[in-house]
Amino acid sequence: MAKLLVFQHSACEPLGVLDPLLRRAGFRIRYVNFGREPGAAPQVDRYDALVVLGGPMNVDEAHRFPHLFAEIECIRAAVALDRPVLGICLGAQLLAAALGAAVRPNAVREIGWHPLEPQPAAAADPLFRHFDGSQFVFQWHAYTFEVPPDAVHLAATAACRNQAFRFGAKAYGLQFHLEADEPLIRRWLSVPGYRAEIEREGGKIKVARTLRETHRHAAATASLAQRVFGAFTAMIVRSPYPAERRPAAFSA
Repeated sequence: MAKLLVFQHSACEPLGVLDPLLRRAGFRIRYVNFGREPGAAPQVDRYDALVVLGGPMNVDEAHRFPHLFAEIECIRAAVALDRPVLGICLGAQLLAAALGAAVRPNAVREIGWHPLEPQPAAAADPLFRHFDGSQFVFQWHAYTFEVPPDAVHLAATAACRNQAFRFGAKAYGLQFHLEADEPLIRRWLSVPGYRAEIEREGGKIKVARTLRETHRHAAATASLAQRVFGAFTAMIVRSPYPAERRPAAFSA
């Protein structure tokens, strides 16, 4: 049975639609919530894959959140061990930083639904071949990353060019929230700190518009997420590593 390690930074930012998909595949999932366990030191070599979720902090705030340093080291180790890695939003920025790329404020704070533009390499990519250029994806971020050296640029939006990349065959960074379905987005809009952030960007009008657009786009995005994340799940299943590197017994 495959074992998945998930780095979580906020209780209200879970795996979303990824969770039932992974559980149906029979994976054992261990969450490490750094908000609750800032000193956690998980051993990535005990797991078959790593998912790093979003969060309200930024990569350059490691002086306030020292666990970000530990996460970057864990991500580097997972990539070196050739484990499948998926970074979402903050997770994508941490993956980029782990691979030596700069992470900085974006020119604009991107919150809400935006059309995604697949780049030429997307057509041959196992995950991004499912994007055809007609999709809107949900965004909530103020920072962006440079595409790491030797990585493949996969997607862009008008407001943020670097939306997705692949490093090697198995490490993916997604700036956008494909894991977020309509109930999860509505939950974010009800969290006081999150709602205050979007209201600073456009007041209650932007909240209302985001709710309308969520209702309009969520079903199509959920269908796309099943295909994209299904391909990532299949990658984990197809990625055995040498028996001598497997732990003798699973320990959380």
